[in-house]
Amino acid sequence: MKDQYGDPTGNAVQRIIDNVRQINGKDREPIVIAIDGRSGVGKSTLSAALAAHFSGVVIESDDFFSGGADADWAQRSPNEKVDLCINWRRLRAEAIEPLRAGRTAIWHPFNFATGVGLADHTVSRDPASLIILDGIYTARPELADLVDLAVLVEMADDLRRRQRLLAREGGPFMTSWHAIWDDAEDYYFTSVRPPESFDLLVCGD
Repeated sequence: MKDQYGDPTGNAVQRIIDNVRQINGKDREPIVIAIDGRSGVGKSTLSAALAAHFSGVVIESDDFFSGGADADWAQRSPNEKVDLCINWRRLRAEAIEPLRAGRTAIWHPFNFATGVGLADHTVSRDPASLIILDGIYTARPELADLVDLAVLVEMADDLRRRQRLLAREGGPFMTSWHAIWDDAEDYYFTSVRPPESFDLLVCGD
């Protein structure tokens, strides 16, 4: 089922809902969808809307950030950043696989307060009919066998995307962030998961 050439200016939420219903009609449950896309395109907003509509659960890929100092990331090549940014093995084993098996998933998120290691508290998600992977790199090939629908969220105006990030995170943080991560996003969406490889393309505008 390919719909990446559909009208990207249509209602993004409704288009995803329609695609999920098509999958559900094939008696596949739970359904796992990956909401992927560059930073600032509106992935989390879409994920929250879908979770509310289907009473689904959201897994935030940021919980599985591998951590590390900015100086270390800056020394890595774009493909190394893509490979190492998200601990997809832990995302797979601790979150997706239990939920697909109908079990509660429990994991320790990355400790963003300290910037090192995992937080003391745990995050849990109960089984649901729809499991939403929210974040860049969630449609990576290593998770493809567990994902029923890979959605790419894009914005036609990249300047608007950057302005959204700037308003959300602040100037100093985003200057450093773009210097480290822009080349990784470019590599991922050209060499690893180009737009035509996704099942569905929607507009985050």
